[in-house]
Amino acid sequence: MGNAYEIYALRYATMSPRTPHLNFLVPDPHDTTAQDLDYFVWLVRGHGRDILVDTGFNAEEAKARARKLTLNPVDALAGFGVSADAIRDVIVTHLHYDHAGNLDRFPNARFHLQEREMSYATGRCMCNGMLRHPFSVEHVTQMVRHVYGERVTFHSGDGEVAPGVTVHRVGGHSDGLQVVRVETARGPVVLASDAAHYYANLHKRSPFPIVYNVGDMAQGWETVERLAGHPDRFIPGHDPIVSEIYPRASDKVDAFALHLAPSRSFAK
Repeated sequence: MGNAYEIYALRYATMSPRTPHLNFLVPDPHDTTAQDLDYFVWLVRGHGRDILVDTGFNAEEAKARARKLTLNPVDALAGFGVSADAIRDVIVTHLHYDHAGNLDRFPNARFHLQEREMSYATGRCMCNGMLRHPFSVEHVTQMVRHVYGERVTFHSGDGEVAPGVTVHRVGGHSDGLQVVRVETARGPVVLASDAAHYYANLHKRSPFPIVYNVGDMAQGWETVERLAGHPDRFIPGHDPIVSEIYPRASDKVDAFALHLAPSRSFAK
């Protein structure tokens, strides 16, 4: 494939245990299975460029929200051989705290964001504590500073970051949530971010409880499946299964190669 890229999921934090009522809007009352929640950033490599998808959170945010930070995502990248200074493009899927921290650590990057996400994160919905809770005012104001510094490219719906790397607004979890479609040697892989925290959110058509618009979230699952074209080419945002079924790609950090075939298939 002319535009084939490699994709690596870098795990930088975990949270456990989480019972079903924390992971599904309408949990199965008979299900008592506890699941961990993993936090990732994603590195897209190819054609002489490194594109980062999301920027994670730092130790200060981890402490404030009682999350277990293994290492800062910037340090995870360094352990994988990528300097934050070398990153030229950062796709921010949405502005929630665990996807949009460390925005001050990429001095040479241009940030790709949905216009609706900036509007949502600075608009009247943030007057509501429940909707505001997943955001950090420090992260949002840092992105505003990048806007004023002419370092943000806004996308409205579908957009292209590089040949073979496109973004697509799905909304749902956050009004401007976007997923990322990447051409790889095994076909297009969709980094779904929080369109589905777990494989089961999409497979069961059961929303994660943090949701702005359930209708958009349900439609987003259809969009993710269409963009991926195969059930094994969709990558959820927080599922520990990802680290179990994809090949490990580093002996220094928790990195997993998503451009390679998984050891387990979800095809029926």
